[in-house]
Amino acid sequence: MVEQLRRAPAQYWMLVVMWIRSALAYPLSFVLMLFTGMMITLTDFAAIVLMFSHIDAFGGFTLGEMALLYATASMTLGLADLITGSIERVGQRIRDGSLDVYLIRPMPAFIQTAADGFALRRIGRPLQAGLVLVFALGNLDVDWTVAKGTMLGLSIITGSIIFAAIFVLGAAFQFVSIDSAELASAFTYGGQTLTQYPLNVFGKDIVRAVTFVVPLAFVNYYPVLFVLGKAAPLGLPSWIGLLSPVVAALMVALASLAWRGGLRRYRSTGS
Repeated sequence: MVEQLRRAPAQYWMLVVMWIRSALAYPLSFVLMLFTGMMITLTDFAAIVLMFSHIDAFGGFTLGEMALLYATASMTLGLADLITGSIERVGQRIRDGSLDVYLIRPMPAFIQTAADGFALRRIGRPLQAGLVLVFALGNLDVDWTVAKGTMLGLSIITGSIIFAAIFVLGAAFQFVSIDSAELASAFTYGGQTLTQYPLNVFGKDIVRAVTFVVPLAFVNYYPVLFVLGKAAPLGLPSWIGLLSPVVAALMVALASLAWRGGLRRYRSTGS
């Protein structure tokens, strides 16, 4: 087990490099797809900027603070989608039985599935989010400390891990309900749309759900509240964002159990 974990990064990178070389074989096509993807995702932030041309604050957040929420939500999903997003295609392999090939190779099926069809063009989302993050940092009135800076950087890592775990949980569910890729998307891409806005505008029931059921609030909302010095909803302590690494670890453990359970359930197509 320890040896498998030690070799996993190198194995994953080997597969990723193969797909990157394939994508860069047509550089103009790659650049066009990358640019198009960045422009499409940028329209989300353009809508926020347009909204702030008529208001000064939304849910207690200024434009700079909203930009920080948007940037962290988009970057965390973008990184998770880049690294593990391909795993949501496992349903197709379950349907046609081609997952069998992954099970007989001397490499973990998870690594092969996560790297399957690695799309470098997906880097457009985190790149675009990085530009918005620069804008946000230039428009924030924050008394920066080491703790706040560390929290912001750490939240991008832990948020990406939480989203990646949700991708894996969605893939594992496809062993039970094969045509359920869109259900997982509701929690990943839909979750990113939710977390780019202040969660308090959605009502207490939604905040409870994304705190205690599907912990999307720990992706960026609670860490950003800590950075901005804002009070947490539901009477929760202001330092709750510091629990993001713990939540990320729990999500990884849950996703690992679910994936292993799905593989044990798999019986091929029978043909």
